[in-house]
Amino acid sequence: MTRLPLILLPGLLCDGALWAHQSRYLGEVADVGVADLTRHDSIAAMADAVLESAPQRFAVAGLSMGGYVALEIARRAPDRVAKLALLDTNARADTDEQRRRRRGLMALANQGEFRGVTPRLLPMLIHPSRTEEEALTGIVTGMAERVGKDAFLRQQTAIMCRPDSRGDLPGISSPTLVLCGRQDALSTLEMHVEMADLIPRARLAVIEECGHLATLERPFAATALMRDWLVYS
Repeated sequence: MTRLPLILLPGLLCDGALWAHQSRYLGEVADVGVADLTRHDSIAAMADAVLESAPQRFAVAGLSMGGYVALEIARRAPDRVAKLALLDTNARADTDEQRRRRRGLMALANQGEFRGVTPRLLPMLIHPSRTEEEALTGIVTGMAERVGKDAFLRQQTAIMCRPDSRGDLPGISSPTLVLCGRQDALSTLEMHVEMADLIPRARLAVIEECGHLATLERPFAATALMRDWLVYS
């Protein structure tokens, strides 16, 4: 059986470790690869780089910032996207308050306090009951260290300048999985309901007792839902 190529798109300060469980266990149903989203300072440039190296037709899944890139890919090359998954993300542009917070974190990084960024973000990234789990927080911290300050600044710039994609959602024809942790503090359940309602062939899936990093926090549930999306949608 020919396996559909699956491109996984990490979030802010994340790398392939975000998708480790999915990369391992979806390999029998998809040809899995993780894109590098550290080199560009706009969502459009990230999407173009992914499309340049991608096969002609593929499935794409993005979490958080990766979801913004996935939406841009679907906008730029709808005929190439066989299946779409949007995880712990949203289709809206940043609010002024969100941009203010991002600029504050960027200023902290530029002042030589990049290592202080992740501890400030952690309470918003994972479920409140798990902020003391060193096995989980260590993965998040390790990803941030590998991505580094310069890429963090580029990614924040890209996120702040992203467009509002809600007007494009009704035109998405690919079978789409919209997945989130119920306690996601950054991209709320309501934002995912909004996307699922606007995308014609969308399925909404909610993982209980889970924050913003569903693929890490509840890997078995996220992988099972993505496998179902890949095989049956």
